[in-house]
Amino acid sequence: MTESPIRTLVCVPTYDEAESLPQLLLRLAEFVPDVDVLVIDDASPDGTGAIADAFADRDPRVHVLHRTGKGGLGGAYLAGFDWGLERGYDAVVEMDADGSHRPEDLPRLLAALRDADVVLGTRWMPGGRTVNWPLRRRLLSRAGNLYARCVLRVPMRDITGGFRAYRAAALHAVDLAVVRSEGYCFQVELALRAADAALRIREVPITFVEREQGVSKMSGSIVLEAMRRVTVWGAERAARRLLGGLPRRSPRLTTRSDSALP
Repeated sequence: MTESPIRTLVCVPTYDEAESLPQLLLRLAEFVPDVDVLVIDDASPDGTGAIADAFADRDPRVHVLHRTGKGGLGGAYLAGFDWGLERGYDAVVEMDADGSHRPEDLPRLLAALRDADVVLGTRWMPGGRTVNWPLRRRLLSRAGNLYARCVLRVPMRDITGGFRAYRAAALHAVDLAVVRSEGYCFQVELALRAADAALRIREVPITFVEREQGVSKMSGSIVLEAMRRVTVWGAERAARRLLGGLPRRSPRLTTRSDSALP
């Protein structure tokens, strides 16, 4: 077991995750007992918020932020980031509630954060893998990441992934006040802003497990919106590069991959 070197908050957005949330919280307590957890619930009709409250009553490391309605993944994370920054956490983690992100992988992300500003949990690198994902989903994810990497001209291999760790200073540097994206777009935009802010970005391998309970929030409209926004951002960046607003090879970005971390 690896202890977190800094005071860390794990942000877990929820909407109808009553079946999966209890197991996630128990596993986080087992594998990373030194971190705090913030459940950000968007008024789940299935009682997820009440379940989170019950955990918080028993465990002082669990906190709950209730929102009044379904406000989207990006909005939930931004609310969680603000909550953590206001309370002086040194690092904030993004993590899904559905079990697709394994708590046993979190110590690897936190270890990598010792010499990085942003750490991306990556499926598509040596040591990374997916479990129980159909071929169609694997191809869609790989194609989406390849498209974003080429159009945006950034080296991250899993820019759409949602298992990440940020130093507090990194979240201040990316200017969260102007972020409006959701879903895939939210993850892409934050990684892109981190690269443009010359932050130290590191990728580490994770195992992504297809959810066994509940219903996936992914839809074709989310994918299409992400593709549209990536295309627009790519065109804007190309124009800025031609005008001298961006370096041609993004020399400010330091990306390091490591598949042999403790």
